[in-house]
Amino acid sequence: MSAVPEHATVRRPEVAGTFYPADADDCAALVAQSLAGARPAPPGEPKVIVVPHAGHVYSGAVAGTAYAPLAARRERLRRVVMLGPAHRAGFEGLATTSVDAWASPLGTVPVDRGALRPLLARAQVRAADAAFAREHSLEVQLPFLQRVLEGFCIVPILVGDAGRAEVAGVLEALWGGPETLILISSDLSHFHDYETARRLDTGTARLIELMQPEKIDAECACGYRALGGTLARAQALDLRVTALDVRNSGDTLGGRDRVVGYGAFAMEYAQSARLAEGDRARLLDAARASLAFGADKGRPMRAGPGADLSAALRAMRASFVTLRVGGRLRGCRGSATAREPLLLDVVANAYKAGFEDPRFDRLTADELADAELGISVLSTPRPIRCADENELLRRLRPDVDGLILQEGDKRGLFLPGVWAGVPGPAQFVRQLKRKAGLPADRWSEDMRAFRFTAESFSAPFRAA
Repeated sequence: MSAVPEHATVRRPEVAGTFYPADADDCAALVAQSLAGARPAPPGEPKVIVVPHAGHVYSGAVAGTAYAPLAARRERLRRVVMLGPAHRAGFEGLATTSVDAWASPLGTVPVDRGALRPLLARAQVRAADAAFAREHSLEVQLPFLQRVLEGFCIVPILVGDAGRAEVAGVLEALWGGPETLILISSDLSHFHDYETARRLDTGTARLIELMQPEKIDAECACGYRALGGTLARAQALDLRVTALDVRNSGDTLGGRDRVVGYGAFAMEYAQSARLAEGDRARLLDAARASLAFGADKGRPMRAGPGADLSAALRAMRASFVTLRVGGRLRGCRGSATAREPLLLDVVANAYKAGFEDPRFDRLTADELADAELGISVLSTPRPIRCADENELLRRLRPDVDGLILQEGDKRGLFLPGVWAGVPGPAQFVRQLKRKAGLPADRWSEDMRAFRFTAESFSAPFRAA
């Protein structure tokens, strides 16, 4: 742990013995058990994690899936910005602590007072230790952090009656670089029967993955305000979200008449995010199967999500499938925005690329045998604010940005890979306008531009 000054003021544990063990050995053992039982998480370095905050015996197993991968970054993560709801105090804006450190049975962690000082100059942020009295949403996270990290400090913030823009603004000030982790503490649905909770929490998890905070309210998640501001910030910075584990207290411990929902989520920068090699291979195999079935049967293959899918393949993602034969484009179809789990989206788009691209005849079995298969996983499109085409050209990032242009009912999309065959931004935009059915010199106040990034990979149709 980072050193705590000798005369520091310390917030002592207030829910130890109720939400988690007060004895240090028992607390460490329960946290270790939760981490050891963590479900497999996708590779990567999430900037944001979302974790539940019920008693450790109830939600610890779900939280452990988000916490366990952090151990690999213990030498780099030096600050954790913690946001959670206030269950016992009502107030406007956001509240933080005035003490120098927080303690748990596993030791004491310093508060980053330097980060808090400029925040307290904001009208919507104030120090209010009374708001933290008997409050558990952040305290229960401390033993997990102490187990997986070392030499870190915290910035604890409770979110009261605050809008998404207020929360996003505070996060912008605290975002930092790779040394900073953003932690959002929230449970999901409360006190429904087991099947109702499963249905509601599945829907909420999809909204989180789709980054639609405007549709998430107090019925979905008690930390919806913190979650909403975080999702707004994540979308602006091109993060992608993966639901790592979604269960409820009926799955972990207790009856099924009145359950509480728990979810663990990871948010990572989409531009650098990568699927595990096994997930890439499975997507390629699924696309091959879809194309082979289409060539043989003349219709799409029916596919279900399957019970053994990884979290990354279950995630709501948009994809494109590209086919080349002899180095020439032979089909490319996809989804601009996510609408179903990634694996199913790839299966559907593989068939469309092979047999429903209006620019080409249906792919033959002979062509398919020699085809090169490419898959692109898209991030959530973000609007590009631009007054005219010149501003758009200045803001585009060659070889990085995919682009969507839309005017009325005309729309065109280029994947980032198209940059390889285009001399520069001007030609990139003009060719995309032609693809959308617009004149190359067309620009109007109704033109809308959106950017996205993509993770792309390819392989021959005939697997080695």
